[in-house]
Amino acid sequence: MIYLNSSGGVNVSQTIAVQIRNLTKTIGKKTIVDNLSFDIPKGEVFGFLGPNGAGKTTTIRMMVGLISKTSGQVLINGIDVSKNFSQAMKHVGAIVENPELYKYLTGYQNLRHFAKMSPGVDRARIDEVAKQVGLDQRIHEKVKTYSLGMRQRLGLAQALLRRPDVLILDEPTNGLDPAGIRELRDYLRSLAQSQGLAVIVSSHLLSEMELMCDRVAIIQAGKLVDVRPIHSEDSGETQQVVSIEVGDAAAATAAIKAQYESISVVQMDKRVEVAVGGRETIPDIVHCLALANVKIYGVRTNNKSLEETFLEITGGVSNV
Repeated sequence: MIYLNSSGGVNVSQTIAVQIRNLTKTIGKKTIVDNLSFDIPKGEVFGFLGPNGAGKTTTIRMMVGLISKTSGQVLINGIDVSKNFSQAMKHVGAIVENPELYKYLTGYQNLRHFAKMSPGVDRARIDEVAKQVGLDQRIHEKVKTYSLGMRQRLGLAQALLRRPDVLILDEPTNGLDPAGIRELRDYLRSLAQSQGLAVIVSSHLLSEMELMCDRVAIIQAGKLVDVRPIHSEDSGETQQVVSIEVGDAAAATAAIKAQYESISVVQMDKRVEVAVGGRETIPDIVHCLALANVKIYGVRTNNKSLEETFLEITGGVSNV
């Protein structure tokens, strides 16, 4: 299957794990989710962003069949969730809100209980996922003795038992300390890259989503506002601001303006800021300064953070 990027162009040939087509949910006269459509390939960490009440959790619940949809389609590995729910869910591992765990049982007993509902999951697989999530040393202790971070990891192990192609996590970083958040982030990225999972994450922590995700879908009032890559070189931005630290800012400004009449240059004390139309212009400007014998001490791009982009797109609504 061919994977189309957010602008509609062909990127590379990839296997699509999740297809959302015109997904809609209405309750009474209120539309909660309004005609969402996008694809998620395997090997990608995909984020849902949006203000409270935007429809993120409702979308996730429809994807895993916890609530019915009003119209549209959810396809998991090409299987329609509405027409063949059991077959589609064989490819999905999910934690919606908090992982459901029996605190009076050990971590291992929790996984054994869940494994009984998952054909093909044996003791070797339980040991494998316990080690994967870093619980192998404490898997035989009761869950009531676990920290919140350990419970999250046990829930993740539970979701991974069936070797899913799609992992869906709703607010997985809730209540975790900074070390726990970083650990979870690194692990999810590793799962996507090494095992080819499509990892779908909903979170209110914009800075973490920026570090964790390959792309994000921004949802507002139930509508899909934008789907965009996190990294600026893929994001379709038409202009970047490049900050160049130099020995002589006046000489640098003169050299750039002499070579590029249409480029905007802002002269500062020990640097110049140049608005360029694309990354390919940056080495040309550096070469221009070198030819003018201007000493160059550093070059960096001033890209918008995900938070700035989100606030710009949603008109300043920040309570995600």
